[in-house]
Amino acid sequence: MKSAECIPGWLVLGTAALLATGCHKADEVVAKPIDYQGPTIETRNVLMLVSDSARLRVRLTAPLEQSFESGDRLYPEGVQLTFMDEAGKTVVNTITGKYGRYQRNQGLYSMRGDVRVTNVPKQQRMNSEEAFYDQNKASIYTKPETEIKVTTPTEVLTGRGLTANQDFSRYRILTPTGVFTMQEGAPAAAPVAPPTDTAP
Repeated sequence: MKSAECIPGWLVLGTAALLATGCHKADEVVAKPIDYQGPTIETRNVLMLVSDSARLRVRLTAPLEQSFESGDRLYPEGVQLTFMDEAGKTVVNTITGKYGRYQRNQGLYSMRGDVRVTNVPKQQRMNSEEAFYDQNKASIYTKPETEIKVTTPTEVLTGRGLTANQDFSRYRILTPTGVFTMQEGAPAAAPVAPPTDTAP
């Protein structure tokens, strides 16, 4: 009769420790939390009103708003900001873009894609591919290298970079590149019409 083979104790203990370690790592992988960076809320057909002393100041409209845990918001399908006069009844300026982003910690709106800034009473507008609206400073601006075009009832101005006040009644082109005067009798730029959706 053959005697039973003896397995060294160190081998048994080593194998058990290895199995225990393998199980522990597997548990860690399963229990690891997922770091989700996407939006927490999506809202369709957004209408947001900002008032001051019971008077409407700014109206925001967008087809889609994506809100994040940080308080930031994205507008991937476009956004429009409408600024009202002191009485809160008449539109004085609008900013539109095909894509928008709001950074809460800076109070900053960024807009890209066929951006248009339009002062309705003065019949003047600015076109560019990117622009920013700073809530804290009540100002509109572009990067210094951004190509811009300003159209008024009497002239068209082109250049790079622009700063303006919130209602776009005053502006400065950082690097002017051209001025084109509208000739009397020549077809001028299409007149700026106020939005049909007046303030509530």
